[in-house]
Amino acid sequence: MSFVLQTTDMDLGDTPIENIFINDYMPMANGTYVKVYLLGYKYAHDRDINIEVNNTTISKHLDIPLEDVLRSWDFWEEKGIIEKIRPENTRNVNYEVKFLNLKQLYIKNNINLWLEDDSLAKTYVYNTRDLVDANKVPEINNMFNNIDHILRKQTVPGEKKKILDWIHDYNMNPDVIEKAVYYSVERRGVKNLPYIEAIVRNWYNDGLTNMEALMNHFKESDEKYYRYQRVMKALGLDKRPMRDEERKLIDIWFEKWKFTLELALHGCEQDKNPTPSVSYVNGILRSWNEKGIKTIEDIEVLDKRKENPKTSGAKKQVKKAQASVTRFHNFEQRTDKYSSAQLEDIARKKRDAYSQRAKGDA
Repeated sequence: MSFVLQTTDMDLGDTPIENIFINDYMPMANGTYVKVYLLGYKYAHDRDINIEVNNTTISKHLDIPLEDVLRSWDFWEEKGIIEKIRPENTRNVNYEVKFLNLKQLYIKNNINLWLEDDSLAKTYVYNTRDLVDANKVPEINNMFNNIDHILRKQTVPGEKKKILDWIHDYNMNPDVIEKAVYYSVERRGVKNLPYIEAIVRNWYNDGLTNMEALMNHFKESDEKYYRYQRVMKALGLDKRPMRDEERKLIDIWFEKWKFTLELALHGCEQDKNPTPSVSYVNGILRSWNEKGIKTIEDIEVLDKRKENPKTSGAKKQVKKAQASVTRFHNFEQRTDKYSSAQLEDIARKKRDAYSQRAKGDA
């Protein structure tokens, strides 16, 4: 008598993944890096000698370029959770990958910290110095200040260290990290760092690592948010959270009045106040809407109309004055057709007639 277990035609097994990876390492990686790690870990766990697997196998299985697989192992090696093993002086891409036990790493690291006080102190001083050095870079310093303003709180050193990790891990510019915080707060209403990091990671996966690419993305996928950003930037207010009333006013410009972005930005240029505001620009645009203005060309026509009435009014006054002078001086008097002798004879006759009437009355 013997005992036999039936085998399945498909893989219905289990691959245990340590929670340390899920909680601590997975959030810092993009989706491709995670997929490569998990599939490689599965192959390592299965240990099926009948199946030969390597980086090329992973590339085909995940339908991704081999270069992405190699970059993934570079990333995880840098994080210290795998080792690449290959013969010296060879550039073979199908090297062996050794997955380190994360629990053991965690225990060793913490025991060393507690047993070596000097090491613990050095670690703390290093992190503090790292932040101090980072703050000496104007772009980094501005990023931290703006993030504090957006979150309406002072970020602690641990949070700042995490944000610096994003710049390194995702190769992100500081202004893009800042915009991720702004987008999370303004568009999603979320202020916690794990959620913001997920946004950063998604942008990285989409290749949105600079502001130009990011704004083009917003223009195509989130036109309303793109308009918000352009208007607030034009007014110099893009470093603070938007207010609900500002969003409502901007929505009216485009959705009710049907203004173009070009015209709205032209309206922003008219706000010359020391402290520009959306409400002031709204007053300008409301006036334009009431006058039927829908393009910048319409504004130019209106400006010409404003100039013409003043000019034509002046001309009318000149004409009126000239007409008065002309009417007075061009008046043809009846005496103009008599000679001086005839005029004297007429005057003498009138005097004689007047004298005769005077005697008769007497």
